Amino acid sequence: MLSFFKRTPTKTGYAETLEKLRKEFYDRWERNISSSSEGLRQFQRTKTLGAGSFGRVFLVQHNKTKQFFAMKVIDKIRIIKTKQVEHTLYEKKILESAKFPFLISLEYAFKDNSYIYLLMPFINGGEMFTHLRRNHKFDENLSKFYAAQVLLALEFLHYCDVIYRDLKPENILVDMKGYLKIADMGFCKIVKGRTWTLCGTPEYIAPEIILSKGYGKAVDWWSYGVLLFEMSAGHPPFTSSDPMKVYEKIISCKYKPPASFTFELTDLIRNLLQIDLSRRFGNLRNGTADIKGHRWFHHINFEGIYNRQVEPPFTPKIKGPADTSNFDDFPDTDLKISNHNLFHDQFEAF
Repeated sequence: MLSFFKRTPTKTGYAETLEKLRKEFYDRWERNISSSSEGLRQFQRTKTLGAGSFGRVFLVQHNKTKQFFAMKVIDKIRIIKTKQVEHTLYEKKILESAKFPFLISLEYAFKDNSYIYLLMPFINGGEMFTHLRRNHKFDENLSKFYAAQVLLALEFLHYCDVIYRDLKPENILVDMKGYLKIADMGFCKIVKGRTWTLCGTPEYIAPEIILSKGYGKAVDWWSYGVLLFEMSAGHPPFTSSDPMKVYEKIISCKYKPPASFTFELTDLIRNLLQIDLSRRFGNLRNGTADIKGHRWFHHINFEGIYNRQVEPPFTPKIKGPADTSNFDDFPDTDLKISNHNLFHDQFEAF
């Protein structure tokens, strides 16, 4: 099988790029960037883009530059109650440290008496999940284009010793030109050995997490295999209305590829959905080269993808920079800001 480096004209070019990006990542990480001098008054809120247990995400526009951003608002009280202060700070540091073409990045961060605010570019093409739901499934050409970008993003994170741990279509955004941005760094963690935290979405969790064996970067390659399956089938390989039954299917690795899958796609998924870590692609001696060199990726120019030189097979319909038609509707709500600085000491590092 051909590897990525054998297919490209500069054999060490991308390896050198990864090394440079890794150094920049740790330079920013060690710098411990403090909150921006920008504040909530510098932004005009226009629409709610999402809501969850963590807080809400709003579309906002900067008053001076007129740029649009997705503003994640996290309630301090909620963070304290769930004992997630360190976890939330970690998310902020990952967002401001990881700069890569297919990862969302932090543009502004600030806080007030009640909330933590994380502002990222507004990616107005919507979630991959939304487009997958509309189309029922992607054709293999589009799945391959998306899979190549996710592969490069995971490769970069792993090169920085970061495990992503929450790969799924809901956490992948499509930009106005048809390229991807992986969002939501909430479960990311720098791990140089093993970790034991149970986290992730049931259908995407690797068996070693379920079995509490301790795990490393290989869990992301299992999730990557699940993503390849769902993009091309329209549903994950392990499904049930009962999460425990999902876990049982994962542990036994019982799934059935649709007849529409090509032999190459089925084979790559089989090599990713391996319970035995010594056989799981991405975790072997050749690392990501085993995936990049697989026959399913035979015609993919990874260097061209990294440089965004490949024409996307699909471009979302977007009317303008503030178009939210690719996002679900959520009821708007006001932010209730306390007159007192809540938990000042606990959030001083922000």
